[in-house]
Amino acid sequence: MIQPKAFLFDLNGTMIDDMFYHGQAWYEVLTQDVKASFTRAEVDKQMYGKNEEVLNRLFGAGYFTPGRVQELSFEKEKRYQAAYKPHLQLINGLGSFLRKAQESHIAMAIGTAAITFNVDFTVDNLDIRRYFDVIVSADDVTTSKPHPETFLKCADLLKVPYEECVVFEDAPKGVEAALNAGMKAVVITTMHPAHEFAAYPNVLACVKDYTDPVLEKLFVA
Repeated sequence: MIQPKAFLFDLNGTMIDDMFYHGQAWYEVLTQDVKASFTRAEVDKQMYGKNEEVLNRLFGAGYFTPGRVQELSFEKEKRYQAAYKPHLQLINGLGSFLRKAQESHIAMAIGTAAITFNVDFTVDNLDIRRYFDVIVSADDVTTSKPHPETFLKCADLLKVPYEECVVFEDAPKGVEAALNAGMKAVVITTMHPAHEFAAYPNVLACVKDYTDPVLEKLFVA
């Protein structure tokens, strides 16, 4: 392990285990509102990046007007929040991990493809905003992961060198974004098993949750 100066967290699937609810919301909007004939598996496969990018991958760029993209995106997020709110909680051990990081004077940021509307839903309902000096959402970047822009912007705003940041991610494209940013990564295996990250040389560890004792090594001076 390394002794990092900053922790950069993805949100969905990394801080909260909510990806099933995102997939269900997209599936309902696409099959009920748009009347498309996608299977749930087809929707889940494309469920990463910005909402506009999801729609472009499924239907082709330009299929929907910008106004319609916004309407569908907002409807999806409303359904997601309504379904997930009764289950909203941090992944096991993360609350204690955040407190320890703060006590250890490790800077923290959220770098996510979620829109601000969903970031606020999570951090305010869970009362964790105080831990994060920086939040970079889909609304703050031009290019989604695996492009490194999200994590580079987090580090720049924290004023921490890229190589002294550790990224927490649940998806291969997020780990690839960390690699492209010159950062190490810890994988939370909520959605993808550890073997799917075997090709990434920047992975420090793959853990089920934040209670794994291997994470203690991040705090060793």
